[in-house]
Amino acid sequence: MSSNPIRDLFFGPDRQTLVSAVEPRRTFADVVLPPVTRRSLDNALVQIRKHDILFGEWGLGERHESGLGLAFNFAGPPGTGKTICAEAIAHALGKKLLVVRYNELESQWAGATAKNVAAVFASAQEQDAVLFFDEADAIAGRRFTSVDQGYQREANAVVNVLLRELEEFPGVVIFATNLAANFDPAFERRIRTHILFEQPGLEEREKIWKVQIHGRKTPLGADVDFHALAQRYPASGGDIKNAVLKAAQMAIAEEGADQEKRIEQRHFEMGIEEVLGAKRVMDQSLFGAAAGMLPALADGGMDDEVATLTSRLMEVEDTVADVPAAIRRLEERHARATAEAERERAVLATQQKEALDALRTGAEQAAGRAQLAVWISVSAAVLAALAAGMALL
Repeated sequence: MSSNPIRDLFFGPDRQTLVSAVEPRRTFADVVLPPVTRRSLDNALVQIRKHDILFGEWGLGERHESGLGLAFNFAGPPGTGKTICAEAIAHALGKKLLVVRYNELESQWAGATAKNVAAVFASAQEQDAVLFFDEADAIAGRRFTSVDQGYQREANAVVNVLLRELEEFPGVVIFATNLAANFDPAFERRIRTHILFEQPGLEEREKIWKVQIHGRKTPLGADVDFHALAQRYPASGGDIKNAVLKAAQMAIAEEGADQEKRIEQRHFEMGIEEVLGAKRVMDQSLFGAAAGMLPALADGGMDDEVATLTSRLMEVEDTVADVPAAIRRLEERHARATAEAERERAVLATQQKEALDALRTGAEQAAGRAQLAVWISVSAAVLAALAAGMALL
């Protein structure tokens, strides 16, 4: 059943529209990871499996009433295996994986998004499932320090509810993000383990190329050299998967009898060149013309250009990382300036009131003196008239 904003406003969201329930089929055998990342995942599984002993038999649960859940953050570039590993963990635990649909989670009604966050945690607890937030930085971003707009209050409320639910949730929660720097700092202590998914090295890339191919059914040309592909193209696992699919499509589309066709080295090379070329197009907004120069570079100049681009990338990353802090500083300065202006307005209003009171008091005193002078004059005239009358007598 699709989301209905009016229904959700009055009756609350249908939990089935907020998450996708996945019966995990992929395991850690389906993903090739750098050794450091794999060790971190193995340690995460140990934490999950020994959780009841730590907080039950060892008594830590009696000393710590909150923060008993198991929250993990998978951080790294796209295509490095974060989503597959979330499914693999659920498979290893024999549980369903509930994938949060952020576009359904976000509501146009004030306060409704925070309620939706609470609803997905309740659903995960009822089903004893692993809860998975993909692109989690969209919902777990840094809170606003100065709140003067409705959307800022709403975003802060959502993060606050998410933090509270993490404290109280007894199950497994996995966040996946390409932009871990955007997380609110409060998540650091509520997330049990942060696991970095790095780009695969040469050995991992060669294995990734091989596992994309069916060992018995996929027809390969005699010239196929996966080691050469891994050495020449520093691609992610997701890029390699797309390249293999493109290579297969190119091979089958060529003229001739299908039973005679093979996926040859040139197909794989064209496939990965197309995938990486698309990424370079997307990167042009960051790197400008330098990104388009890579295909034309000779082997001798490649290292220098890569080093230059890497340096520029680090500069861009540093700049982006500094943006939230700069925004916070601006917001704090704005808040201080606003507070100072309010204080100055209050002082000015007090001074104006005192001045008006003084003028009013002075006017009243002047009026009283004038009335007294008139009374004295009238009294003097009356006495003079009486004196005159007495003289006539």
